Amino acid sequence: MEEAGPLDRMWDRGRTSVRTRLLRWHSKWWQIGQCAIAAGVAWFVAADLLGHPTPFFAPVAAVVALGTSYGQRMRRVAEVTVGVAVGVFLADLLVVWVGTGAWQIALIVALSMTAAFLLDGGPLLVTQAAVQSIVVASLVPDPGAAFTRWTDAVVGGLVALVAATVVPAAPLRRPREQAAVVMRKIAALLRAAAEVMTEGDPEAALDLLADARSTDYLIRELQAAADEGLDVVTSSPFRVRHRGDLRKMSSLVDPLDRALRSTRVLVRQTAVAAYHRRPIPASYARLTVDLAAAAEMAAAELATDHMAVAARTPLLAVGEATGRLERTGVLAAEAVLAQLRSVVVDLLMVSGLGQMESTDALPPPRR
Repeated sequence: MEEAGPLDRMWDRGRTSVRTRLLRWHSKWWQIGQCAIAAGVAWFVAADLLGHPTPFFAPVAAVVALGTSYGQRMRRVAEVTVGVAVGVFLADLLVVWVGTGAWQIALIVALSMTAAFLLDGGPLLVTQAAVQSIVVASLVPDPGAAFTRWTDAVVGGLVALVAATVVPAAPLRRPREQAAVVMRKIAALLRAAAEVMTEGDPEAALDLLADARSTDYLIRELQAAADEGLDVVTSSPFRVRHRGDLRKMSSLVDPLDRALRSTRVLVRQTAVAAYHRRPIPASYARLTVDLAAAAEMAAAELATDHMAVAARTPLLAVGEATGRLERTGVLAAEAVLAQLRSVVVDLLMVSGLGQMESTDALPPPRR
């Protein structure tokens, strides 16, 4: 029986790891499929339409240019195409003059990278020039095929350029969907905290605290979704019209982060009060439930791609009510009240108010 605990933990970690990997794959399946199709199309164009016998560089250029992220795709396409062309031409020329071997490879790589730097290329262009010069000089040294290989690189780059403009709508939806997830988690934590305030159960309080402490990944996923969405509208001319909405949604990352952190502190204060058997007034719990309802309203707005403006009214009502709550003189209860007000301020910022507006919207607490 003593081995059951460690074995169970190992099993749970294994399942969690599998789920995490599957989620990572699911978030990238479109880019993987896009690279695969682009590689096939690049080979088809170079081999079947242009008649090149082994168009190695066409699918390579297409895949490297596209990658598995949307950011800077157009720049990658240009850099890969130029880098491959520079590497291929210089390698072909030098192989004719100096042949192949260790020092010849070193010379070819040095000259290819130097040429790329002189063209003011970025790291990808410089690296591609070096890599492709090595491939040409060592694996396929055929000076007569220089123009063919350069054409293959251009074909791969053009296919990647076309593919980069075709992006799904899913990355544009993910920021608002993830913002709604964060807000729903805030609401769930608030409701659970209200229950702990009412019941005073230390075990439930500690479980809730552990749950609250495991929420950092939600903000990381929100930031990643916002970055990816902005990359999509940057790389695709067909999605430019969504840029304004995505920027508005991306601007919520910081206030949502603050709101979630404030909620975690509220949970911690509630757990401390429950652990030390310090009573929390029932009115505090009721107001926390009202705050959770306002957060749920905000989550519903965010899920429908709207800013959480409608939730501002109930949030302001909760903020007003914090100024009328009775004071107990119990330090734990005072800490809960102070943090409850802090959560209201942060959620008002999510609704679109500024820092000072949100702070000024709350009346001073009752003396």
